[in-house]
Amino acid sequence: MQILQTAITRAELAALAENTFGDMIKCVADVKQGLLAIDAELHADLERLLLENGSAGEDLWGFNLYPDEEGDDFIEYDSLINIRSWQGNPSRVISNPEIKEAIEKIVSQFIIG
Repeated sequence: MQILQTAITRAELAALAENTFGDMIKCVADVKQGLLAIDAELHADLERLLLENGSAGEDLWGFNLYPDEEGDDFIEYDSLINIRSWQGNPSRVISNPEIKEAIEKIVSQFIIG
């Protein structure tokens, strides 16, 4: 479990994924601060890590990355921590296109190759 400080390659991401879910790795992004936490069994663990490091709960969104996939199959916007009716997101899947865009930008900064 870590908050990325520098970019990593898809190959490095795939190696991390092999240690947990095989083809997928859980992530949480702080869309306000541009942070990315990766590599935990639960999105809630990554959320806690970011909260302990100064993030605000309303800025944290969970998703999964599939290192061997491309395009729309690379990011899956599904996590229990995303159920927030008070923020207009009543389901596990992120529905706000602006939040998805912010996550895509953060991922592209930290995951290369």
